[in-house]
Amino acid sequence: MKIVVIGGSGLIGSKVVNNLRQRGHEVVAASPSSGVNAVTGEGLKEALAGAQVVVDVANSPSFEDKVAMEFFEASGRNLLAAETVSGVRHHVALSVVGTERLLAMGYFRAKLVQENLIKASGRPFTIVRATQFFEFTGAIAQSATVGQTVRLPAAMMQPIASDDVAAGLADVAIAQPLNETIDLAGPEPIRMDELIRRFLIASHDAREVVTDPAAGYFGISVDDQSLTPGDRPRIGPTRFADWLARSVPQK
Repeated sequence: MKIVVIGGSGLIGSKVVNNLRQRGHEVVAASPSSGVNAVTGEGLKEALAGAQVVVDVANSPSFEDKVAMEFFEASGRNLLAAETVSGVRHHVALSVVGTERLLAMGYFRAKLVQENLIKASGRPFTIVRATQFFEFTGAIAQSATVGQTVRLPAAMMQPIASDDVAAGLADVAIAQPLNETIDLAGPEPIRMDELIRRFLIASHDAREVVTDPAAGYFGISVDDQSLTPGDRPRIGPTRFADWLARSVPQK
């Protein structure tokens, strides 16, 4: 099966490409660096020729409202139009658990526009909404840091390893389209403040995590439902402690 991975050189995309190749599929890792640009449409026709499945994991170069909206609108429209011409039989897109609950941030408004474009396109699809990646714990900590203090709420999360996201996307890509949205999460719920506290301790980082109900998640208010999956999510196997042990340098 020929599968095109849009954003195939990024964190998730490169893992999806490797996963699918190991399963014996013909995979095109499509990105601007390989001459395929979904925002401008460059190279899409050639990349999609003969493809049965497209997996879109491309991400906006910025969380800034205007940039994110322009990216997801343009790339979504161009990609879906090219798939119609090429006869692609399954469009798989990576999105974020809780997107509709995080609309105070422009990035998530843009992701919702992307999802709605897919649903309205008439193309067979599966949207995979993943929870936050373990790999982004450092960025969460940094966004909430002032001096040596990290202020975060105790909102519940259920983060996941990027390897498990890639494996889940690969499973979906080679299956029949569901024409619906599914959630993908890690195996353990954990509160945000505790997640970051454990990460900093494992990293031998001296910053102190202070639990602050008024603190936000990248500047927006969240509660226990904001970042957690819905009913019957697909669950990745990797536990946070195991990811920490193999991913954080030991001093």
